[in-house]
Amino acid sequence: MRIVLFGPPGAGKGTQAKRLIDTLKVPQISTGDILRAAKAEGTPMGKKAAEFMDAGKLVPDEVVIGIIDERTQKDDCQSGFMLDGFPRTIPQAEALGAMLKGRDQGIDHVVSLEVDDGVLVQRLTRRRSCPECGAIYHLDFSPPKTEGKCDQEGAALMHRADDQEEAIRERLNVFHGQTSPLKDFYKQAGLLREVDGAGAPDAVFSNVTQALGV
Repeated sequence: MRIVLFGPPGAGKGTQAKRLIDTLKVPQISTGDILRAAKAEGTPMGKKAAEFMDAGKLVPDEVVIGIIDERTQKDDCQSGFMLDGFPRTIPQAEALGAMLKGRDQGIDHVVSLEVDDGVLVQRLTRRRSCPECGAIYHLDFSPPKTEGKCDQEGAALMHRADDQEEAIRERLNVFHGQTSPLKDFYKQAGLLREVDGAGAPDAVFSNVTQALGV
């Protein structure tokens, strides 16, 4: 099963992806992770990506698609995969479709986690992170054992700038601007599965598996 998983910041994509990995036995492919991995491995596409990343520039679509092509041909993707964070635009979706078509494959489902902006702002403003190990906590859903301190490092947790309300609302505006056309694109293709992502993780996972028919 080949899946695109997307939703706004704070919708719970990471939480649901981890559960789907166990259920579907396919890897989660985050574009940020594979870009960094390809750069570290020095693959042909990784070297191209490094040129842009080192210069602080966005990696062009054709390079990202090339890296996704490399990653999805590895052994652990033979039974499928979950794309997280890609595509974000219609040109990216078209390039992804063309890439898979060249291998006689295609996307089976596009799962969109639907959560009201007000809920997302509330969720994200309550996130805290460890400046040393990068661990993420949530004051309501996954608080640290000791208030204000990382469980692993003992470091004081920080409230990141991009988890402040003004920044969150700007990120949401960008997301909605990019993905509204993309959702229509996949809806017309009969692949879009809109899932209520506002409940507890267990309830959302039940909605996701029901939408996927697993």
